[in-house]
Amino acid sequence: MSKRQEIRKKPVLPLWLAALAWPVGALVFPVYTLWGLAATAALSVVVYFVAARLCPVRIVTREVPYATGSEDVDAMLAGIEKNLDALHALNDAIPDAKLSAEMDRMERAGRGILQAVEANPDKAGQIDRFARYYLPEVVKIMAAYARMEQGGIKGDNADQIQSEVRANAATMATAFENQLDSLYSAEAMDISTDIQVLDTILKSQNLAD
Repeated sequence: MSKRQEIRKKPVLPLWLAALAWPVGALVFPVYTLWGLAATAALSVVVYFVAARLCPVRIVTREVPYATGSEDVDAMLAGIEKNLDALHALNDAIPDAKLSAEMDRMERAGRGILQAVEANPDKAGQIDRFARYYLPEVVKIMAAYARMEQGGIKGDNADQIQSEVRANAATMATAFENQLDSLYSAEAMDISTDIQVLDTILKSQNLAD
């Protein structure tokens, strides 16, 4: 999902030379007089524009994960992607096939959410709680489960935690899918309306039964 972004960097040398023109001008013009001060200022302006012409703007290209036009949305999407990558890695580390399948559902829905908001950044507000709480909390829970399983931790408390995670994994996955589905509620309503209007037009022109 990374993109290349061009950044225009203005040279700083013209500013430095324009500032240097003031002490130089003070040696040439009587800056304690109005005309001398004006002449020094004019010299500084001329130096700046000449230096700016000789020092063109540099175009620097860099890769950015997201470029939606909003730094806040870009940061949100980058955070979601980081958590989804962590969830994927945890899934690889968890051998339980049923739990792994639910984690696959979570990741697919999460990637769908990323795509939906990247395509329409105005939807970012709808996933704020998902991005800040739900997804990080699921990653935290799965990380704890993976640590216990990999560490061979046994006991009533460990068994209870692992049992609860397995029992609630499907609910977590469904919540992810519902979050994704909610992003398309407005489109679904618009499409339904468009279909009804189209159907009415076709029937009025005897183009449909």
